Amino acid sequence: MKSTRNAIFRRLEALYARMGQGYAATAQGTGFTCAGCTQNCCTSHFQHHTYVEWLYFFKGFETLPAPRREAYLDRARACVRETQDALLRGERPAVMCPVNDDGLCGMYEHRLMICRLHGVPHVLAGRDGLPQAYPGCHRFPAPAGADAAPAPLDRTPLYRDLARLEMDLLGARLRALPRVNLTLAEMMVQGPPRLTP
Repeated sequence: MKSTRNAIFRRLEALYARMGQGYAATAQGTGFTCAGCTQNCCTSHFQHHTYVEWLYFFKGFETLPAPRREAYLDRARACVRETQDALLRGERPAVMCPVNDDGLCGMYEHRLMICRLHGVPHVLAGRDGLPQAYPGCHRFPAPAGADAAPAPLDRTPLYRDLARLEMDLLGARLRALPRVNLTLAEMMVQGPPRLTP
């Protein structure tokens, strides 16, 4: 089981590298940067949906020194409370990610997919198979003309490959386990995922 999991983690790392390359290709030459942005994406209410990423995050998290882990867990518990309070008020939560350290990700190498892809224009195939276009961050520079516009990042094959990794990790347990629909803070508070129904 451990060798299978390690092989899946290596495949996930390769997929993450592809995500980084695609992101860089879309942003190349545009001058796009997050520096000085007052609307930090790390306060976005992102929910994550795969056991494989949840497990991989904890692979990195468990290598941190104990005091740092505890500090992050304290923040995560506070994030969950603030998020629940905002939802009860009928508001969209805008709570800082528990692993954000003064604007930098404290788990950068183990950050999840949406944290790697957010910001650049992209396309994604809908349920009907037709691509839907999304503009990305409001700070992404508008192209000077059609020829100057960078090709948007196609997220579809990246999502499909992540889904394949999830299926390979879970196998027959895929339909027996509850669906993941958690913020990173919720994942952290719950601890590493249990892969038994």
